[in-house]
Amino acid sequence: MAGTLQGDGIRPVEWVIAPGLTDYEAAVAEMEARAARIREGTAAERVWLVEHPPILTAGTSAQQDRDLLVPPRFPVYRTGRGGQITYHGPGQRVAYVMLDLKARGADIRAYVHGLENWVIRALDRFNVKGLTRDDRVGVWVERGDGFDDKIAAIGVRVRRWVSFHGISLNVEPDLGHYAGIVPCGVQGHGITSLVALGRPVGMVEADMALREAFEEVFGPTTDAGDDGRGS
Repeated sequence: MAGTLQGDGIRPVEWVIAPGLTDYEAAVAEMEARAARIREGTAAERVWLVEHPPILTAGTSAQQDRDLLVPPRFPVYRTGRGGQITYHGPGQRVAYVMLDLKARGADIRAYVHGLENWVIRALDRFNVKGLTRDDRVGVWVERGDGFDDKIAAIGVRVRRWVSFHGISLNVEPDLGHYAGIVPCGVQGHGITSLVALGRPVGMVEADMALREAFEEVFGPTTDAGDDGRGS
């Protein structure tokens, strides 16, 4: 699968890390603009790493009367990604992935599996065994009582074979901020993070692991400026 996802003769993917906290609506506009330029062939593929202020995002399958257990503590944004309601906030690394999937095998299922494999390989660098489940989206770790805890969410959108949105990895967010929602519509299971699992990992270390693992699955990357912005 990795060979297919890496394509043939594709330029290195631009790798950008945004400083500070990134406004969600601004991030969506940035993704839309970049994806359009990739479709036109006027911009390179890009992975954009951000942190958001505390927010809830509701995907295309979200039902707020079901997934919000109490009045929301944070702003709720409707978004075009797949999935239901989830939390984003400081200490969580969000990776927006804008790739030309037509050049990478034109297989959306393989792409989603590639995202899962990417996260699992990154977690392995911290001796955390990430798992996927046939009945649930995302990457999980076994809790030991017959239930799992989610450590990474996946929500994608593809338009004319260019991907956007992507993954979120819990490095050290405030897990209490998940209270009051049914994360991604899944009940009975929990939420965890690298730090909650006893791994003293900072964002810099997490980013390094994500980049190394991404290159194993999707191919080489290259630094793209140092301002963390730009379409």
